[in-house]
Amino acid sequence: MWGLVRLLLAWLGGWGCMGRLAAPARAWEGSRGRPGPALLRTRRSWVWNQFFVIEEYAGPEPVLIGKLHSDVDRGEGRTKYLLTGEGAGTVFVIDEATGNIHVTKSLDREEKAQYVLLAQAVDRASNRPLEPPSEFIIKVQDINDNPPIFPLGPYHATVPEMSNVGTSVIQVTAHDADDPSYGNSAKLVYTVLDGLPFFSVDPQTGVVRTAIPNMDRETQEEFLVVIQAKDMGGHMGGLSGSTTVTVTLSDVNDNPPKFPQSLYQFSVVETAGPGTLVGRLQAQDPDLGDNALMAYSILDGEGSEAFSISTDSQGQDGLLTVRKPLDFETRHSYSFRVEATNTLIDPAYLRRGPFKDVASVHIAVQDAPEPPAFTQTAYHLVVPENKAPGTLVGQVSATDLDSPASLIRYSILPHSDAERCFSIEPEDGTIRTAMPLDREARVWHNLTVLATELDSSAQVSRVQVAIQTLDENDNAPQLAEPYDTFVCDSAAPGQLIQVIQALDRDEAGNSSRVSLQGPLGPDANFTVRDNRDGSASLLLPSRPAPPRQAPYLVPIELWDWGTPALSSTATVTVSMCRCRPDGSVASCRPEAQLSPAGLSTGALLAIVTCVGTLLALVVLFVALRRQKQEALMVLEEEDVRENIITYDDEGGGEEDTEAFDISALQNPDGAALPLRLREADEDPSVPPYDSVQVYGYEGRGSSCGSLSSLGSEAGGAPGPAEPLDDWGPLFHTLAELYGAKEPPAP
Repeated sequence: MWGLVRLLLAWLGGWGCMGRLAAPARAWEGSRGRPGPALLRTRRSWVWNQFFVIEEYAGPEPVLIGKLHSDVDRGEGRTKYLLTGEGAGTVFVIDEATGNIHVTKSLDREEKAQYVLLAQAVDRASNRPLEPPSEFIIKVQDINDNPPIFPLGPYHATVPEMSNVGTSVIQVTAHDADDPSYGNSAKLVYTVLDGLPFFSVDPQTGVVRTAIPNMDRETQEEFLVVIQAKDMGGHMGGLSGSTTVTVTLSDVNDNPPKFPQSLYQFSVVETAGPGTLVGRLQAQDPDLGDNALMAYSILDGEGSEAFSISTDSQGQDGLLTVRKPLDFETRHSYSFRVEATNTLIDPAYLRRGPFKDVASVHIAVQDAPEPPAFTQTAYHLVVPENKAPGTLVGQVSATDLDSPASLIRYSILPHSDAERCFSIEPEDGTIRTAMPLDREARVWHNLTVLATELDSSAQVSRVQVAIQTLDENDNAPQLAEPYDTFVCDSAAPGQLIQVIQALDRDEAGNSSRVSLQGPLGPDANFTVRDNRDGSASLLLPSRPAPPRQAPYLVPIELWDWGTPALSSTATVTVSMCRCRPDGSVASCRPEAQLSPAGLSTGALLAIVTCVGTLLALVVLFVALRRQKQEALMVLEEEDVRENIITYDDEGGGEEDTEAFDISALQNPDGAALPLRLREADEDPSVPPYDSVQVYGYEGRGSSCGSLSSLGSEAGGAPGPAEPLDDWGPLFHTLAELYGAKEPPAP
């Protein structure tokens, strides 16, 4: 029955869109240029409005949704209807003869809401258009076939705990694919399926809100809320969809800190130094993050003097530490109160305070072996300089706190007194000098004194002892530097030559003033004026000093005003110089001195002359050496080494000398012997003759290689080897040795 109603509606809708034109045939013929009156067309010959088809309708056969008809069609079967456009021939088909339009399959509006088609009437025989093409639309009529969906679900939201009723949490939004302009298919209503009574939702907007006050995160931190969206305005028969909203309560500072116990007890050894951890105090705060941060403080003054408390890096625990050294003999225990307070307090929740808590703390101090304790933390002693060894400097003292009657032994740490300037009595701590001290060499001596218990060598303490050396007037004043100055020979009387500074190595408080005095009397060549500030002015007297070549030596007497007063004498050298008009030195006696312009002309000439003479001597020496080397090269070309003959017989003395022909040595062969000896002496690779006996003279080893030994008398000690520049004496010596008789055959 419902299918028949749908078909009827589609049929009526299609036919209800047709209209008519007056004299359509004549209008069309006139438009084509045929005979007859040409009329202006005011409307199509065949028109229709829109066709409708219900979505998802499926029948056993194609469904008629409309009909096309033109006034040109006389029912003679000469008109053919054509359909083109979206879905033509597949989704929509047309009867060419009648113009009936059918839909062939089920349509979905959510996929395509309408189709645009083109209709035309043509002559069946010639396919000549009878009407121009016209466009029409087929709309898909919606039905409620899509449930609502939440595209952004599931949702997560956060709301502060203790929020007021109606606090907005989140807004959820559902979408319905049905046509919102047709019926109630897309009209949605929101409801809470799960999450009551804690949360509610606005039926129209989907805004989720808190429904009860004072929701506590510490009781329940997370809630799961189910929201439903239903179309058809929420009426029966509508489609629905749902989503989940996870709501987390964020923390606020609504809980004060609380100590789990009212009394804490700790113990600490008396030797624990400042900063030593005694114990931890932990107050509990169920809040999170910054809302749970706490600060700890000691309320009583008794505990705050000896201990301190701070918060750890997480801001949760209180760290109780030693503030100053403890002493069991002085105090055995401490009792005080500690307060824990939230550092961040929200004024909106002050009514839930106060945000602090207090607990009691008791600390017992435990006794421990302690090293000796000096009566002072540091000692400052004084001793005058130059005192004899054994002079008393001072005394240090230490006691055993655990057992005051225990004996203490004192000593000086070796590296603190490397020069061994002091000694200490092991029994009583008396410090004495071990050698005379010099304040000018060292003013302060910093010693480290050790105190050790005799019955426990591990118990050792130390103290710093600063010994100051006091000054005595033991240094005579002297000139600050050696003074060697000059004065121009044209200087006017009374001219300042030099300011002389004095130096006293003693402490300024002991001799605050140094006086200076020069030669007195009318014959003084220079005047010395004491400036009364540790300096003096050297002046040219009214009667100038007579010129002379040697510099003047001006004696200066210096003395201080200490007790006892010390004095010394120094000398200032003053040269009399010739100066240029601008005051610069030209020359001084007894020798020329450098001036700002450089060396004088005479000095330059003397230097050039000396250099030239040295160069000439060097050239002459080189020429002579080269000439002698060329003469020797001629002799070296001949092999003369076999001319040296050794004899084992004793010579005849003067008879051999008279019988020897000296002319035999004057030929070139006679030079072979000194040449061979020279080679053996200068070149270690040439083997020297081990034994040479020449008529009573015998030399061995390297002595034979020394040419100077051949010129000595027989039996004399050979001298050091030197180059022999003149061969004449050697020849004469050999002639005297070999002239006694002919040498025997080898």
